[in-house]
Amino acid sequence: MKTSQERVAFFLPGLYEGGTERIILNLAKGISGRGYNVDLVLARAEGPYMSQVPDGVRLIDLKAPRVLGSVPALAKYLRYERPTALLSAMFANVIALWARCLCGVPYRLIITEHNTLSSVVKNKKDLRWQLYPKLARYFYPLADHIIAVSNDVARDLTMSAGIPKNLIQVIYNPVVTPDLLEKSKEPLEHPWFKNGEPPVILAVGRLTDQKAFDVLIQAFSHVRKNRPAHLLILGEGENRSALQSLIDQYRLGQDINLMGFVQNPYPYMAHSSLFVLPSRWEGLPTVLIEALYLGAPIVATDCPGGSREILQDGRFGRLVSVDDPVVLAEAMEKSMNDRHSFPSKQSWEFFSLDFVMDRYLNLLLGDS
Repeated sequence: MKTSQERVAFFLPGLYEGGTERIILNLAKGISGRGYNVDLVLARAEGPYMSQVPDGVRLIDLKAPRVLGSVPALAKYLRYERPTALLSAMFANVIALWARCLCGVPYRLIITEHNTLSSVVKNKKDLRWQLYPKLARYFYPLADHIIAVSNDVARDLTMSAGIPKNLIQVIYNPVVTPDLLEKSKEPLEHPWFKNGEPPVILAVGRLTDQKAFDVLIQAFSHVRKNRPAHLLILGEGENRSALQSLIDQYRLGQDINLMGFVQNPYPYMAHSSLFVLPSRWEGLPTVLIEALYLGAPIVATDCPGGSREILQDGRFGRLVSVDDPVVLAEAMEKSMNDRHSFPSKQSWEFFSLDFVMDRYLNLLLGDS
């Protein structure tokens, strides 16, 4: 039987704006809450989620200028702190594997893939991502376990990096946490949610090419021709200027708000008339699960990643083709007439913290 003396470590580049970072924070909080020692090891302690590091979780700042430069510091941490297990995600996976080779002490290493690798490589032109499939092919099998967050991510990892299927396990992300519903009940002061205002369409995510908010804005322009509505986009990123220019081009400045990063998006999800995920690719989109749990009508693109799995082939929301603003607009108009309803447990139970945490603990602590 494992005891509270077991130490579990999580390694990330930083706590930047993204679903993966929130998932790791959920896992760290849940495992700490069960009495285990938990370290959150960051290549650099920065990012908008720094304020959300859970109480009881020890923060380790490696102070590396870049994640690639954190290998020696991570190896030193592993050598002296000797955690029972380390879990990594994103580009940090390869860094964690290299540090393991250097540190010379035994521990269990779990790496997690949160995105469809082929889509990332196709859309990111920097050298590290172009080389990443080859690095993954060579180094990923050295881990004790390889976790994919959806079946689509697992299939893609096999095709793009040549990782044998039998080495990959699928574990969904722990998105539905005990405090999610409570956070959704916090006061919502935005004027668009006052009585008598037009319906609000909500989207949440980083302002990047991946999230395809340009397509959403084009689709909203079609919707707006037929009915009054508002579009609220929560998130920040490098495409802000381009998206604002597109909004100005369609003369929709009074109806679209790029609100920026919001620490608590859940009241917006709970009170919006429609939640839209227009992404070009995903892994297992956290915001889609959160919106589903909070009862928002949903439209999502049937993109590479976990959207179809989350919505169970369209059972719990409408699925549309990628990069098609006309089809997206049609689905949005139909869905805005859908009624909010409290979701059935079967729509979200596989994404609950307790369900997922049991599976991770079995791997991290060597019970399977």
